[in-house]
Amino acid sequence: MTARIVLPAAALAGLALLTACGQGEPGPAAGPVAIQQAAAVQPAVGLVASDVDGLGPVLTDSNGLTLYRFDRDTARPPKSACAGECATTWPPVIATGAVDVRGVDAKLVGTVARADGTQQVTVNGWPVYRYVKDTVAGEAKGQGVGGTWAAITPTGAKAATPETAIRTTNIPGLDTVLTDGDGRTIYLFTKDGKNPPKTTCEGQCATTWPPVVARGETRIEGVDPELVGTVTRPDGTEQVTVGGWPVYTYTQDTAPGQANGHTVGGTWFAIETNGCKVAAERKPLAAAPSSY
Repeated sequence: MTARIVLPAAALAGLALLTACGQGEPGPAAGPVAIQQAAAVQPAVGLVASDVDGLGPVLTDSNGLTLYRFDRDTARPPKSACAGECATTWPPVIATGAVDVRGVDAKLVGTVARADGTQQVTVNGWPVYRYVKDTVAGEAKGQGVGGTWAAITPTGAKAATPETAIRTTNIPGLDTVLTDGDGRTIYLFTKDGKNPPKTTCEGQCATTWPPVVARGETRIEGVDPELVGTVTRPDGTEQVTVGGWPVYTYTQDTAPGQANGHTVGGTWFAIETNGCKVAAERKPLAAAPSSY
C-alpha cells in the first residue's frame, strides 16, 4: 500500500512564517497560495516496510535506513524524550512536507511537535528516529542499543532482538570446541590481537570468515561468561570475543559439526572452552565435504 499523508495546516503555516522572517512586509505571495507552494517543494518523508537484518518486517526511510523507537518516549500521548546529544546520535525523522508510506497503515502515521517546534513523524504514537551509525541500507546497528532502542515495525511495535549464542559441541578429533547458536564451529585468527582485543580480518577476509557479531543478548552455554566480551570493528559493529580473541565462523563449514577451518593457513584455529586455540596437531577425524 502506498499513501501520502499531508501535514497539519498549522505545521505548514509555521513553515511559511519562518521563511518570511527578515524579509520586510509580506506581499500578496505570503497568503495561502504561497503556503501551498512552499509545502509543495518540500521533499516527502518516506516510511517503507522492509525486511532488515533478520529482524523481520521493520520500517526504513526511503533510502533504506532502518528507523527506530525509544523506550523512554511515550505513545499515549506521543512525546519525545530524545533531545540534545541524544538527538545528534538518533536524528528524529522530521516531516517538512508529505509523508509517503509503503506497507504501512496510513492511519497509524502522524506527527508530534518537538521542543524546537519541528514535527517528528510518529507511528502508532511512537516518535521515529534514525541512527547515525547506520550508514548504508539494511544496517540495524541501533537494534538493542542501551536496552532502550529498537527497530520499529509497521505497527509501531518493537522488532524482536536477535540473539547471539556461544555454545559447545564435541567434534571427534578436536574434542569439545566452541560453536555459534546454529552449531557452526567458531575460530580465532592468530593475526588478530588478544590483549587488548583487535580484529585484523576485513574485506574479503571477513567475507570468507564472517565475524560473530553481538546482536542483543549473548547467550553463553558451557563457557565461563567472564571469558566472553566484545570488540568494536572498524565498521562500528560489535564482534564477540572469547578469551580476548575476536571470533569468526567459516563459510566452508556448511553444516553443524564441521571444522574445515581448523589450521587453515596456519593462522585459523577452533577454540577450546578456555578461550585458547585447539592444538594444530589435532584434526577432525573426518573432514566434512564442502560445497565450495
